[in-house]
Amino acid sequence: MEVLNITVRKNNLNMMNNLILSFLLLCSVSSINAQQQSSPILFIYDASGSMWGPLAGKTKKEIASNVLASTVGNLPENQKVGLIVYGHRQKDDCDDIEYKVDLSNSSKSNLTDAVKSLTPTGRTPLARSAAMAIKSLRENNTKATIILITDGIESCDGNICELVTSAKASGIDFKLHVVGFGLKEGETQQLECAASAGGGHYYDVADAEALGDALMEVTTQTVDKPDVNFSVYAVKNGKPVDAWVKPIDVATKKVHLGARTYRDTAWMYLPPGKYNVDIKPLEGSDIPATTISIEMKEGSAKHQDISFDGGTLEVTTTNNGEPWDAVVKMYDKNTGKVVANTRTYGVAKQMEVPAGSYKVNYQALALEGIEINAEIDNVQVSAGKVNSISHDFKSGIAMIGVKTTSGELIDATVNFHERTTGKNVAGSRTYTSEKNNPRKFVLNPGTYDVKVVTLGAHKGKNETFTIVVKEGEIVEKILSY
Repeated sequence: MEVLNITVRKNNLNMMNNLILSFLLLCSVSSINAQQQSSPILFIYDASGSMWGPLAGKTKKEIASNVLASTVGNLPENQKVGLIVYGHRQKDDCDDIEYKVDLSNSSKSNLTDAVKSLTPTGRTPLARSAAMAIKSLRENNTKATIILITDGIESCDGNICELVTSAKASGIDFKLHVVGFGLKEGETQQLECAASAGGGHYYDVADAEALGDALMEVTTQTVDKPDVNFSVYAVKNGKPVDAWVKPIDVATKKVHLGARTYRDTAWMYLPPGKYNVDIKPLEGSDIPATTISIEMKEGSAKHQDISFDGGTLEVTTTNNGEPWDAVVKMYDKNTGKVVANTRTYGVAKQMEVPAGSYKVNYQALALEGIEINAEIDNVQVSAGKVNSISHDFKSGIAMIGVKTTSGELIDATVNFHERTTGKNVAGSRTYTSEKNNPRKFVLNPGTYDVKVVTLGAHKGKNETFTIVVKEGEIVEKILSY
């Protein structure tokens, strides 16, 4: 969700951010202090038939009812709470929506008793329910925090995202949070859009604990709260970069709602506390995420510039000077961990990493022997530049066939042992097909002991011989029995 659309010139970024944040906080705090109490919270509650569905040994109705009661019970004594429910009376009625508890209500039991008495029955008219909520705000000339809890997507003829967008554009003051309870993958797009358009957040929850966490958070992220008090601006080699910002509470380990920079400034609100904030560059970059630590105090505002300056390493692999396929890995010289990897497929490939010194390992594919791996140490990558390296492997070809003296092809196993090390470097079968007999082996140049054992109708024969493979040459050996 983008709370503000502000373009910041980089050379004045810190000054601009500090002025903007200070102004926002001053206005927000003044607005809050001017109120005698918090604005109402209006729940839109799903009582459609699908709420009878099972989840962790209970019905979703039972879980949602209990969690909502607990959440509402923890609200301040003078907090006004209202309730709209849908789908609780008629099976196929898109207008089965009822304003069960008025916004002027401050009795928590009125709301929880109303929820417990519901019998999930009908459909899911999300847009019509939201329209009823927004209409009540307009008629009462008030603002509120609207919290929609649903276990399903729109089943009538509405578009809640368009409705919320239009209401916001008309000047109605509200914040909409949406809690999707047990929704399937791919069902959340319109709900996420509605929450973003309503200045709130979308929460995807799958169990009672997650539902409780979500409701606890949204009841604190009200329309009265300052929208922002922390911002992040990320750059890479001097240019804005799209990045995801994820704050994690140090004490509770809880992940707070973050934001995305979209090559601009990401804004969010963080309650007082200490946070580790993960910032991960997007757009397919191999540059790893970074983490910063911040402490937010009541009334404070902070901004952080993040730099992901990096460079590009371009790698190519050849075999006897011809393009060749290989796996290439880059290792951090301090930790030994892989920081980037690619497969060349016989063409130049690029890996983007932070500037620094690396160890690079090439592993040739479709090549066998004791020199199919190559390591290059102290490879330097400069920020904002493309550094290139390459490696040329060497090979020759051995063709091994087995047949009878009359020309019948014989199935046999063939194994190559490198003479100096004794290592078994290659093995396969000839079968009885001209496609595989003789069998082709692409090997590093060298001397090999080759063991052949016949199979099938001609099994029982075995022979070991020595063969020399030379760079760029083909050597053939056909055994006859």
